[in-house]
Amino acid sequence: MKLVAYIDGAARGNPGPAGAGAYFPPGEDNGAPRELFEALGRATNNEAEYRALLLALGEAERQGASEVAIYSDSLLLVEQINGRFRIKADNLKPLAREAMSRSRLFRKFSIAHVRREKNRDADRLANMGADASEAM
Repeated sequence: MKLVAYIDGAARGNPGPAGAGAYFPPGEDNGAPRELFEALGRATNNEAEYRALLLALGEAERQGASEVAIYSDSLLLVEQINGRFRIKADNLKPLAREAMSRSRLFRKFSIAHVRREKNRDADRLANMGADASEAM
């Protein structure tokens, strides 16, 4: 089974109240569309982007996916996970290690950059997570 996810992270302030969102569009293997978001408390935007990736990977594991295709509007996240950019920020290194380790659980894994306007559903979910963080 192949799972497709669009992900986004949001932080109001950097750091500030943050959220992560993952949108799973309807499709042959995805079935009905699914939406997940998570309140992260206080985090940076880049931490929220990584947490969105981990949220999607966790759902892929729960669904028993063998293939995962992730789309993100964070060029930094995509290039770091694909090994083209170095991870300099110490706060991102453990998140990146976890994401890379978990991505190896799947027979096929890909992550690609999409323009912001193609990621509106995930952005909405990330902002719902940030809203929930503000209410904490």
